[in-house]
Amino acid sequence: MFDSISNKFTQLFSSLAGKKKLTEENISDAVRKVRLALLDADVNYSVASQFVRKVKEKALGDAVLKSVSPDQQFIKVVHEELIELMGSEEPELAFTGHPTVILLCGLQGSGKTTTCAKLAQYLKKKNKKVLVAACDLQRPAAVEQLKRVCGQSETEVFAVEGEKKPLKVAKAAHAMARKGGFDVLLIDTAGRLHIDAVLMNELKDLKKALDPQEILFVANATTGQDAVKTAQEFDEALGITGSILTMLDGSARAGAAISITEVTKRPLKFEGIGEHIDDIQVFNPKSMADRVLGMGDVVNLVKKVEEHIDEKESAKLEKKLRKATFTYDDYLKQMGMMKKMGSFKSLLQMVPGMSNMKDLDISEKEFQKTEAIIQSMTPLEREERVELVPSRRVRIAKGSGTSIDEVNRLVKGFKKLKKLFKSMPKVNNPAHKGRGLRETNMPWLTRGL
Repeated sequence: MFDSISNKFTQLFSSLAGKKKLTEENISDAVRKVRLALLDADVNYSVASQFVRKVKEKALGDAVLKSVSPDQQFIKVVHEELIELMGSEEPELAFTGHPTVILLCGLQGSGKTTTCAKLAQYLKKKNKKVLVAACDLQRPAAVEQLKRVCGQSETEVFAVEGEKKPLKVAKAAHAMARKGGFDVLLIDTAGRLHIDAVLMNELKDLKKALDPQEILFVANATTGQDAVKTAQEFDEALGITGSILTMLDGSARAGAAISITEVTKRPLKFEGIGEHIDDIQVFNPKSMADRVLGMGDVVNLVKKVEEHIDEKESAKLEKKLRKATFTYDDYLKQMGMMKKMGSFKSLLQMVPGMSNMKDLDISEKEFQKTEAIIQSMTPLEREERVELVPSRRVRIAKGSGTSIDEVNRLVKGFKKLKKLFKSMPKVNNPAHKGRGLRETNMPWLTRGL
């Protein structure tokens, strides 16, 4: 994620290392490179120009501590200004209605329907009773798609079979939401390939009838400045309350995420980060600044760990690892915990220093193979009470639908894992400050174990 711009910033900061102080000359060269990096990432031209002016003024001003090295001074300034540019704080949804009405709008292909289901799941985790109204009556099978994706989180969908007028569906859904005691009514609306009068009039009618507390513009982050420009147009016509960027986990450049709040003067509220129903998170400016600068994403990594990991169970597993009593059964438990948090690749990208490593393209199929191999073992084999002789490995390979080489690789990697964790220093040991995953040579990570 954002590999290109984060690599450019890393190189830029390295070029300042060893300088005795920040001067007009080296600052001018640095901000020129910052500007080029931002423009290359498809950041809005005026936003990029304004940003570098602020960075230069602050870097040469008195606000910078003289006790800090020049490269760290400059990193600090860029980091702080990026956070300020993108909104400073996490935005919140306005829960003031009974029910609170959230209308999602955007162009076709932005991921609006999937985002609607993800947002419903997010709100349900916040103990909100959610109803989703299927008001996209233009796209073939849109209602069926909405029902399918909402079914993953058992979210109720309101649809009227055969109805062609979104306004009628929305009004009926609103009446049902009030009668049924729903906290939130999500409105999935129709998109178009481009903005037209019919689309906007339809949305204006929905806004007038429902008086939504939130109008969220959904955009595909890979479209860059087109997403920002379209957000502006939707805001001028409807008065959006914020944006959601989808597909930020893929090949998207950072331009839309960096620019959209400044250009629209409306907060970026959520970001879509994957294909799973849980792959949506509140937009955090500090987290985004960290990712853009190649510093990982500790903010959201901690959130995921706190949300999905059982602290007591994790402590037991760590104790077993350090004592080398960690079994294949324990590994299955660990895999289960990690699967709840998302793909292994997305998790590693959150770790500082790991985001730019090349071998992170770990497919879910590899983890499924690992799971199948372990599940094909007998209880004694999983507990390592019997040796995995060749005949046993052949049986395990057949039972799991894998090859003997894959079984051998898993066994070898598992032994390496136990040895590694037994030798790793404790995190709270100051003598080992700074050591971590980045310094370990773990090729088995890219093969499911």
